[in-house]
Amino acid sequence: MKTLTRVAEMQVAASGARALGKRLGFVPTMGALHEGHLSLVRRAKQDTDLTVVSIFVNPAQFGPSEDYLNYPRDLERDSGLLRGEGVDFLFAPPVEEIYPSDFQTCVAVERLSTPLEGQFRPGYFRGVATVVLKLFNIVQPHLAYFGQKDAQQCRVIQQLVRDLKLPVEIVICPIVREPDGLAMSSRNTYLSTEERQTALVLYKSLGRARELIQAGERRPAEIVREMRQLIEQEPRARIDYVALVDAATLEPLECVDGTVLIALAVWIGRARLLDNLLIEERDGRFTFQF
Repeated sequence: MKTLTRVAEMQVAASGARALGKRLGFVPTMGALHEGHLSLVRRAKQDTDLTVVSIFVNPAQFGPSEDYLNYPRDLERDSGLLRGEGVDFLFAPPVEEIYPSDFQTCVAVERLSTPLEGQFRPGYFRGVATVVLKLFNIVQPHLAYFGQKDAQQCRVIQQLVRDLKLPVEIVICPIVREPDGLAMSSRNTYLSTEERQTALVLYKSLGRARELIQAGERRPAEIVREMRQLIEQEPRARIDYVALVDAATLEPLECVDGTVLIALAVWIGRARLLDNLLIEERDGRFTFQF
């Protein structure tokens, strides 16, 4: 595995690989790698000739009161994991390589950035869209891999690629969970033993939503009400949102119908955790993707 820290080095490596007819798979990350990230790496290796992973903690997607300085970082550990997976290139630039002192351009995906996370993290998706576009321009991948856990982020990036006609295919991979159902996240490291147990309420609330839908409930407000009621039984849990929306537009629904996303963001201690359930309805039959 080659580790590159300069934009020019990564561009030369990517251009050289493309000139040889190699297909590039790209997994952008902020480090603190876990099995969820590694599942994306394995999918990229399966699909393409060369795999690039970036590790860059993007300051542009953190608000002033968020955990940028304390976000977990361990490049040596992460490098070892990626080397073990057979990654070809690790791109780990310093902040000044991505945002030089005179940097003044940003990208906004308007409507999809407004609800859900957008309500609680103003500017977050502008930071995400900007850095992803810049990384795509640097790495020049044929395919890029993202996890379903960050469902709204996936939609924003899909729209970015569509709107700007970027020559990259976005591959969305399933959520990877712990054996007890907790969605894997770098922020899980913030949880104490007691908080880790409390965090299971996110998965339990999604399970309750599935039970209700399977029993015939089609009213989003009732499903959300029961989910919130379950979460609020945990004194350590603080809800930012629980929402049932159209999976494509992220707009609220009046009835569970078509392709539906149930998304939630819940604070457990100092960890803000996301989870979701994707529901597809066809001919009156539902499939559920946790």
